[in-house]
Amino acid sequence: MKNILVPMGTSPNAVKTLEYAVGFAADMGAKVFVMDVFTVATVAGSLSNVTEKVASTGREQIKEYINQIDTKGVSVSIASYNGDIIDGLNQINKELGIDLLILAPKSNDVNEEYYLGNTTGRIIKQTNIPALIVPKEYKYIPVKSVLVAFKSGVLKRSRILHPLLEVVNNFKASVNLLMVKTPGYTDDDLQINTALLDLSKNLTITENQTTYHGVLEHFQEKKPDLLCVFRRKRGFFKKLWEKSTILKSEFYAPVPVLVLSVKKY
Repeated sequence: MKNILVPMGTSPNAVKTLEYAVGFAADMGAKVFVMDVFTVATVAGSLSNVTEKVASTGREQIKEYINQIDTKGVSVSIASYNGDIIDGLNQINKELGIDLLILAPKSNDVNEEYYLGNTTGRIIKQTNIPALIVPKEYKYIPVKSVLVAFKSGVLKRSRILHPLLEVVNNFKASVNLLMVKTPGYTDDDLQINTALLDLSKNLTITENQTTYHGVLEHFQEKKPDLLCVFRRKRGFFKKLWEKSTILKSEFYAPVPVLVLSVKKY
């Protein structure tokens, strides 16, 4: 894992997210890029340097964030983009090759009843970059235990697991696999990719209404400090295909959630 991207928002917790990302990157031997997104529309008669002025203001704000934390010797750079955040993420990924996004569940603009706000929800829904969602005020600790929850063990490409494998191998973390049989499951769903099985001999199979309900049932027993799920078109975060926000009543995790995309890799 070489490059980690942190989209920065205006939330007071943005510094906490960056602090987590730096701690994680230090242990993974990765670089951190902090993303500043702004929108300046080009109109007739506008100042030619207005875009640079806005970009400069954003960079200065991010530098203030960076100065508030111990960077632990990690390379922290700023990547600015004028336009939509999804376009910016894809462009920066194309230029730098981003291995992981680290982001907060939501920014300042949504109520406490939400787990995922609109911006984070859009990022998870509309990009194929692996993402680590870090809870508000969560302090960085090395990953020692991982719970991998899924409703189908079918993976078209084993390399989808690469970010998870890097975390597990780097931290020597223990892994528990949780297969949740939901209504309408097929025999094909019960076939588990060998690379997934190779992660752990600890496999639990349960029946629940949703994958999330399966996680709720076994979370306290397994006590993971990282939850890993897969983003499929009709998978763990399927409600994101209907909307970009998720209520805490629909899903909430007290630990970081690693989201691996199987839509396209």
